[in-house]
Amino acid sequence: MKRTSQNIVYSDVTEQTARFAKALSHPIRLAILKHLSNSSCCFTGDLVEVLPMAQSTISQHLKELKDA
Repeated sequence: MKRTSQNIVYSDVTEQTARFAKALSHPIRLAILKHLSNSSCCFTGDLVEVLPMAQSTISQHLKELKDA
């Protein structure tokens, strides 16, 4: 459980849900997930070919999704 500056306690489930929501809040991350759901195997280079982003940017977004 985590306390905020206002001493509100949030459950672990609430914290996890908030992390998921934050990870899904970017359109590029949603596009990455859509592509991954339609692919049996995918590398970062594959995403660079499909999405209008640099590899480093896609890698950062993949990290955000992984960490959520």
